[in-house]
Amino acid sequence: RPRLVPTGRKPPLPQGGETKPRVSVLPKDSESARIALPQPVAGAPRSATGASTAPAPRQSGSMPATTNGAWRWPVQGTVVGAFNQSRGIDIAVSSGTPVKASADGRVVYAGSGLRGYGQLVIVKHSDEYLSAYGHNRKLLVQEGDTIVSGQVIAESGSAPGRGEQVHFEIRRNGKPVDPVRLLPRG
Repeated sequence: RPRLVPTGRKPPLPQGGETKPRVSVLPKDSESARIALPQPVAGAPRSATGASTAPAPRQSGSMPATTNGAWRWPVQGTVVGAFNQSRGIDIAVSSGTPVKASADGRVVYAGSGLRGYGQLVIVKHSDEYLSAYGHNRKLLVQEGDTIVSGQVIAESGSAPGRGEQVHFEIRRNGKPVDPVRLLPRG
């Protein structure tokens, strides 16, 4: 699975080695240009907003400082892929189920250019937190959109060979965290 690491921050290093962060070139008018992502799939569209390749300078915005613990489930379903099996969780739902934003934020990626995620939405909630929603059949937001917690951002789809589901990740400072620990119980 790809790692989501804000540009300028180094990913956690293994003992005894120095590595350089990987940076993909993404659309010019997008905050995703500041997030290190794996290389897009050859021939796949990069985003819903266009194909410009120069990264944008850092823009100031009215992003919340934290999410204040206000995470919510993106869909109501059954967790069929636990965090230890991937960098997020897989939630089984019928295709076409509304996928909702787990917290307020700004869409920094919306497209199908990242291998293994299908149609993907990445939301930046603060300088610390990102969330990702993969395997959608239809995206309802674009890069740059400001969204609110509970807003429908996509329609769920399916993962090849794994059935109808939503892949959901939360990253804190670029490191995956178990979403179940942050989401409300019950």
